[in-house]
Amino acid sequence: MADRRLTVLIALGDAGRAERLSASLAAGEEFAPVAAGSGSGVDVAIVDNAGLQLDAPLVLLSSRPVAAVNGNAGRVFAVLPPNAEHGLIAAAARLAAAGYHAVRDEEALDAGFPAETGDHHGEHEILARPSLSPREAEVLALLAEGAPNKVIARRLDISVHTAKFHVAAILTKLGAANRTDAIAIAMRQGLVLV
Repeated sequence: MADRRLTVLIALGDAGRAERLSASLAAGEEFAPVAAGSGSGVDVAIVDNAGLQLDAPLVLLSSRPVAAVNGNAGRVFAVLPPNAEHGLIAAAARLAAAGYHAVRDEEALDAGFPAETGDHHGEHEILARPSLSPREAEVLALLAEGAPNKVIARRLDISVHTAKFHVAAILTKLGAANRTDAIAIAMRQGLVLV
C-alpha cells in the first residue's frame, strides 16, 4: 500500500458515473479524487476520451483497443471496458500510477509498447499459464486487494511466515519482481479479477 494517497482525476462524459466512481474511490484510503479541470499534480486520470490533454498516466474506459486511440496513446496505461467495475478501475489506476501498462499482450504490441526485457520471456515464446495451488490463488486475490502479509495471514488463518512463503512462491511462479508486478502479470493472464 502506498505511503500517501494517489490523486486521481476522473473525467467521464457521464457525470453520474463519474460521481459514483469518485465516491467509491474516496471511500477507501488509497485515492484522493479531484474534479475534472484540476489537471496539475495528478498521479493518474480515469477518462473515457483519450484525446484529453493531460500530463498523467491514463486509465481509459473504452471498447476500442489501445492501437485505435489517437493522440494520447503513449499516455494510456490501461484500457478497460466502459462498464468496468470500480474495483477493477481502482486496480488499474494503482498499476498505471506505478508505471505499469495493463493491456492485453496483442494490444501492447500493436500500440508499440516496448517488449519486456530482462528475466521475462521473449515476445515470441508462448507463455504457459502458471499453475497456482488453491491456497496461492487465495493469497493472490488478497494481494490484488492490497493486503499486507499480516492481513493475508489473519484472513486465511495461517501464520505470517506461511503467508510470506505463499507470496514468495507466487512471485517466483509468475516471474514477478515485486507484489505490484505480480498483480499486473496476474491481471494480464486472467488469474485474478479485481
